Amino acid sequence: MTHAKRLGMDAFTIELLDGISGGGEAPAELAAEVGRLFAAARDAQRTGPIVELFRALVDAKRRPGIGFEAFGMSRDALEELCGRHCSIDEHGVTVGGRVGRAAAVVEAANPRVADYLARRDVEAPSGVELWDELCANARRIRDVLGMSEEDWNSFSGQLRFAVNDVETLARCLDLPESAIRDVARVTGTYRMRLTPYYASLVRRGVANDPVLLQCVPTAEMVDNVGVELPPVASDHSPARLVDQFYPRVVAVKVTNMCAMYCTHCLRIAHIGRADRMFSREAYAEALDYIRANDSIRDVLITGGDAFMLPNETLRWLLGELDAIDHVRVKRLGTRVPVTTPQRVDSELLDILAASDDRGPVRVVTQINTAQEITPVSRDAFRRLSRHVSAVLNQAVLLRGINDSRVKMWKLCETIHEAYVRPYYVFNCSYRNPQYAHMRVPIERGRDIIEGMYGNISGDAIPRYIAAAGGKIPLHRDNVAGRGADGAVFLHKPWNGEEAVYPDADPDLYGNDADFAFNRYMGERKA
Repeated sequence: MTHAKRLGMDAFTIELLDGISGGGEAPAELAAEVGRLFAAARDAQRTGPIVELFRALVDAKRRPGIGFEAFGMSRDALEELCGRHCSIDEHGVTVGGRVGRAAAVVEAANPRVADYLARRDVEAPSGVELWDELCANARRIRDVLGMSEEDWNSFSGQLRFAVNDVETLARCLDLPESAIRDVARVTGTYRMRLTPYYASLVRRGVANDPVLLQCVPTAEMVDNVGVELPPVASDHSPARLVDQFYPRVVAVKVTNMCAMYCTHCLRIAHIGRADRMFSREAYAEALDYIRANDSIRDVLITGGDAFMLPNETLRWLLGELDAIDHVRVKRLGTRVPVTTPQRVDSELLDILAASDDRGPVRVVTQINTAQEITPVSRDAFRRLSRHVSAVLNQAVLLRGINDSRVKMWKLCETIHEAYVRPYYVFNCSYRNPQYAHMRVPIERGRDIIEGMYGNISGDAIPRYIAAAGGKIPLHRDNVAGRGADGAVFLHKPWNGEEAVYPDADPDLYGNDADFAFNRYMGERKA
């Protein structure tokens, strides 16, 4: 046996050769094809032709039951090819390891994602894939609102022409008359605002379109029964504008303004009925608290939406934080690149880059469906990723929007390709009965996230989290039990305390007929 043969003859390869040995009568067409592959393998200086030959021999043995001897090949000749493969391969991988084992592993794994790959573009198309349809929507909405091309492509134009009332909503979107009446009931209590750009992402003729569900409030928001708990962090605000759950991290709520008010907003009580940009004095008190507590290293600027701040205010605020030695990381919470990507211009990017040069700036956004990623928003995230240290996504698990493996997996892969890293998936807030219809059972969310492991890229897999006095992981080992009322008992890893966390109502979650806009199906459009 030559040295080359010894190199290639490991246990995997011996097993492979034993398995494909034998005679039989090869059909002429098959014999000619295998003969061609054998000749190509003997002349090859690459591993591919050798692998192709052995795969053909495995197939011949598996189906017609024909061994390599039937093709006029000797074991010695095949062992020589095995040695050549091993000597060519940079890592010394053998034919047996590659064809006998690795190919089988891949073949066995492919069915795990076959269903997802077949369904993803039908059930969860991205805004990139729908772009022609969405552009037609944009032209129609622009005409309805009387917007110029310049208005449409500017942040100020998008805000100036934002849809704030049901009359304008009815002109922009095809909604049934009874749906419009219900929206009017909701907006008597809660604010509605959606930008023309975001409205253009709503697909016509899709009752519970995943974008529509996020931007147009439904009757459940006022009809759901329940007691609203105090606003999140109402008992964790040690200073003006500041929320603090952890010793080294604080959030500064710099405004109540958003370009769009989401129908699942955790801070619905904070939004109020009017836009507010806070005073420098208010910001100064928050900054004084941060300066006085040198354990703080990570500051989240949020709201509202951090990108709603005027450029000069944002530049000043980041500069103040950069001047505090113990502040090492700055985060900006924003959904604007999704709802109004026109905001991401060169001036904003220069402000972010200047601060990032002094210490890492991370942009934390919220994308909940692949439909929100269009060529425009993808380009905004691409440019952001070149000017800050990271762009992270904090999705919310929402009924009808991303509550299936297909929808969530497609979301995570789509944003991963759009320069955004999936970071968290939050279970929808239990504090607000207004959103009870949007909540998804914890077990379903866990199945969706855990199903990603081994099936999509590791850094495209987010962490599944409950917001309950801090961010509590929802992996199996962290759920201590379940009460008679269905609430789960969660373990806080940082202090050992137990948190009672109400789960979604399974009966409400299972009633699709009356969910959101489904109840209006078949009705005349407004």
